[in-house]
Amino acid sequence: MKVKLDATDQNILDILIENTRTPFTDIAKKYDISAGTVHVRVKKMEEAGIITGSSLRLDYEKLGYSFIAYIGIYLHKTSQTQFVLERINDIPFVTVAHVTTGKFNIFCKIRARNTTHAKEVIYMLDDIEGVTRTETMISLEESINDKKRLMHSIFRAL
Repeated sequence: MKVKLDATDQNILDILIENTRTPFTDIAKKYDISAGTVHVRVKKMEEAGIITGSSLRLDYEKLGYSFIAYIGIYLHKTSQTQFVLERINDIPFVTVAHVTTGKFNIFCKIRARNTTHAKEVIYMLDDIEGVTRTETMISLEESINDKKRLMHSIFRAL
């Protein structure tokens, strides 16, 4: 179901996607509306399922986890997907996992301290029953990570 967002809703989302902790009073001042209006609009978008929560961004490099790799996982049988995903979920260094079509059955993103640690994580994935092999791609740099461009494109299409 497509939900219609007006310019006020879009302005509120524009600020919140940049920083979910922005006080409603600051948003209200910027767009010359009341904080109550911001609150009601946000509540409406939450109830419609457009806003599904808020998130916190961490500087993983400062925490010692700057190594990023993407792991394609091949399974012996597709029917093992759920079992393997449950095992992957037990590995905290796997931050994202997708069930995919094409070359891999599952595609994961991992964060590690360094190459030695990444190797350990890859071995953990390899050791899961049903995994036949993995293929690793090391991220040299995250060049684009911009949710706002997509959001603005969606707004133009509404």
